[in-house]
Amino acid sequence: MEIFTIGFTQTPARDFFGKLKRAGVRRLVDVRLNNTSQLAAYAKRDDLQYFLRAICDAEYLHLPVLAPTQEMLDQYKKLKGGWPTYEEQFLNLIADRQIEDELDRPSFGELPSALLCSELTAVHCHRRLVVEYLQEKWTDLKIVHL
Repeated sequence: MEIFTIGFTQTPARDFFGKLKRAGVRRLVDVRLNNTSQLAAYAKRDDLQYFLRAICDAEYLHLPVLAPTQEMLDQYKKLKGGWPTYEEQFLNLIADRQIEDELDRPSFGELPSALLCSELTAVHCHRRLVVEYLQEKWTDLKIVHL
């Protein structure tokens, strides 16, 4: 089973939707806590849902259970907390939430899915932490960062 990840920051819509389409993604799983910000441009929830259907024939799903808390985000982004602290806190959070049991695992195998967050790359993004955590729990998982 493959799960893709993608970020939209600094990415033109043509490139963003092109990557999803070429990868065969049929479901975009939004793992952002805040998905309606004006800063998100084409990646605002309602616009994204429309563009995904029209361009990629894909569905949109928002799963805040895969997002950090507002307090964690503020500590990391606004107060310039370090990545190692954020990473540890987030991994503890998703373990406590037992996301591997919260998700409909068979549907990830049936419909090619991508996790969406805003960060351009997955290096310092919680979407990478989510898929790596799931890879430990679901041993047949292959991760592809778009």
